[in-house]
Amino acid sequence: MNAVARRLIPLSRIFQSRATPAAGNFSGSPAPANPLAPAADGFFLQWLCFCGVLIFAAFLAWRANVWGTLVDADPTGITMSIIAVFIFSTLWVGLRAWRLMRERQALDAWVLASRPQFGPAQAPAGVAGAVHDYFTALLEKSRRHDYENSQLTEVLAERLHGPSEAAWWVNGIQIKLGLLGKVIGFSILALDISNMQAFDASQSASLLKTLTGGLGIALLATAVGLVANMLLGAQLVRMDRCGDGVLGDALEFAETRLARLTRQDLA
Repeated sequence: MNAVARRLIPLSRIFQSRATPAAGNFSGSPAPANPLAPAADGFFLQWLCFCGVLIFAAFLAWRANVWGTLVDADPTGITMSIIAVFIFSTLWVGLRAWRLMRERQALDAWVLASRPQFGPAQAPAGVAGAVHDYFTALLEKSRRHDYENSQLTEVLAERLHGPSEAAWWVNGIQIKLGLLGKVIGFSILALDISNMQAFDASQSASLLKTLTGGLGIALLATAVGLVANMLLGAQLVRMDRCGDGVLGDALEFAETRLARLTRQDLA
């Protein structure tokens, strides 16, 4: 039992979270050995796990012939269109997660480079992004003794949160496509009923199959649209919260540590 525990202890240490210097540690206290801690990769790793669950669920649906049923039950193709929009939107969220991870790592690099033991505040090498441009502009303005940063702050907030506005619009498109499928399905159902000349009991099975075709389109499109909207909405909410965290930490660092160091350098 003790041997097993000794083998598991090193594995548990891998998954222990370490505080990043950008997340509230601006007081000049000693930093962990790795300043670019794995917490910067949190959202991107969560997105990868989420995609893994989706791929596994899609595999199970394929084994159960769910995809074939969706294609056969919806000749209009609206259901598959909703799924295609969801797939491309999920991939876009993954790209944004990667970029936000890079922004967090750039913020960590600035925190490390602005410590007193590294001399006057200066831009770190090898980083790029909205946070890096924001801090570089602040340094340039401080050299001119200009400390009004409201416009630069608005630019940073726009670059971190602007792309998500279009993503929320696309998320709403999925529900609208589902409602469009419902309208088309009920329209097909109404047309089938209006084309009935007479009711023949011997043809009741084929008649019911024809009538339920439009109803199936309406229900499937609505259900797929709602599920896709909820799944993509969960990703977008997490993405916005990650962007808020980067923005909040960047503003805190700019207004406390970076501002104090630039004033000391210019004194």
